[in-house]
Amino acid sequence: MSKVNSEAQLPPRDSGTEPSGAGGAASQLLPQSAGSASNVSQLRISEIFYSLQGESRNIGLPTVFIRLTGCPLRCTYCDTTYAFTGGQNMSVSEILRQVAEYTPRYVTVTGGEPLAQNNCIPLLSALCDSGYEVSLETSGALDISEVDERVMRVADIKTPASGEVERNHWENLQFLTRHDEIKFVVCDENDYQWAMQTIHQYHLAEKCPVIFSPAHGTLDATQLAEWILRDRLPVRMLMQLHKLLWDNAPGH
Repeated sequence: MSKVNSEAQLPPRDSGTEPSGAGGAASQLLPQSAGSASNVSQLRISEIFYSLQGESRNIGLPTVFIRLTGCPLRCTYCDTTYAFTGGQNMSVSEILRQVAEYTPRYVTVTGGEPLAQNNCIPLLSALCDSGYEVSLETSGALDISEVDERVMRVADIKTPASGEVERNHWENLQFLTRHDEIKFVVCDENDYQWAMQTIHQYHLAEKCPVIFSPAHGTLDATQLAEWILRDRLPVRMLMQLHKLLWDNAPGH
């Protein structure tokens, strides 16, 4: 079995250092448009749609997705590059009205990287106040400490093959609870070994449920399953349901 790439070593256990450049990149993604840049209630929205949850412990449940525009990361396996730009400005009240049309129980805020827009935080709280069960899908590169505690935070930890391993905001780990989830997208065996070391080093399975997902079209899912079983890893393996059903078409 190959060893973990020495060029992608884990950070010190208590490094306390925020990934360089993350704050600047995120600040460039704050919602702006002619005549409404000062309207603090607005967010830039790529799409709002109703589908089945494709991942997390709520997989298979009918869910409204709110996809925010923009992301400071450029992961090698990104499947939502169309959300990097474009979209339309919407106020929180407009978003809530559109979500209510589906009469959902579950709502997921995703991206892009939703936390790159400051007004994502009040949007999440407003959704919780409206009685929905809310989850946030975040890259793990930005601070999650201000996210409403009622929200289930699904935080990625970027692996070496993602090309963004240096952007992991390790301080986020202290804020995770059993209500949240950690996700690793695994591209190859080196990613798998690195993720396994990370789980053991930070006792992640004791903090919250951990998900392993094979990078779609890159790693054979059966191979990943065999590694997990061989090493008795305390993780849940999930394949992205929406890709199996709709081949990752936007709006699903």
